[in-house]
Amino acid sequence: MQQRAAELLPVEYFHVVFTLPEQLSALALQNKRVIYGLLFRAASQTLLEIAADPRRLGAAIGFLAVLHTWGQTLQHHPHLHCVIPGGGLSLDRSRWVSCRKGFFLPVKVLSRLFRGKFVAYLRAANQQGRLTFHGQSKHLGEANHFADLLDKVSKLEWVVYAKPPFGGPVQVLKYLARYTHRVAISNQRLISLSDGQVTFRWKDYADGNAVKEMTLDVREFTRRFLLHILPRGFVRIRHYGFLANSCRSERLDCCRKLLAHSANQSAYFEQANIGPHQYEADQESELCPVCREGRMKILKTLEPKAIALTASFIRARAADTS
Repeated sequence: MQQRAAELLPVEYFHVVFTLPEQLSALALQNKRVIYGLLFRAASQTLLEIAADPRRLGAAIGFLAVLHTWGQTLQHHPHLHCVIPGGGLSLDRSRWVSCRKGFFLPVKVLSRLFRGKFVAYLRAANQQGRLTFHGQSKHLGEANHFADLLDKVSKLEWVVYAKPPFGGPVQVLKYLARYTHRVAISNQRLISLSDGQVTFRWKDYADGNAVKEMTLDVREFTRRFLLHILPRGFVRIRHYGFLANSCRSERLDCCRKLLAHSANQSAYFEQANIGPHQYEADQESELCPVCREGRMKILKTLEPKAIALTASFIRARAADTS
């Protein structure tokens, strides 16, 4: 988090999500490393290409991308979250190019190019023999059936969703602290395990974000959870553009000079009220664990030694009072 705080720029930040259509879900599960890799490749190249277009932003941007493969009910739902500063370096690196306030890039244009790139990469991967087909997807091993699948998904409108922009660097830091390393389901959402049934909470986005409960057989719950285990060594958080590992330090220095801003890591932490070892927890963890309705606010985190001293103080006060 300290490293991410040092990379923040004093500009508006945007959140763009790229989602694969459900028609590719079964194929993705059997070819996780290949398909998820293509998802990163197609989404990142789409953003970099559209942003560099003089008709759009005309700038070299930088961003962070995080892979998530689950929905609220643990079903397979591969999508990529991208956190992007609102602007970039001019192509000759002589100035900072800002996007319009509240608007980054046209979603429909992103969607069409993303779809075209992913389908092209998927076709090439199949021609190179990098894909495997089993079970209900075994028929895709035949050229005509695979071509039919590509034709079908090419006619769909692929979902690229631009969420409301972050308020600024502080909000980005808080988002990253609670969201980037999340697993398929947090402990706070689990309600009970009884008679071979698991009950958990989920948020129904189609019903105004209403919080509901779902009960699944242990086998089905476990099956859904295991869908989201990534291949060994697969990197699910990646950086691109001027935030790429190979040039991040040099390009960020350039960005700061052009923005007439000197990065101050501690200032970001102070504004966000987040210390190097005290990050904001998932929003659900703020619920009262008893009533599950009231909100709890952490006033202070005590180390073991401090807890022991506090307990001793309370016992001493109690003795004095008695």
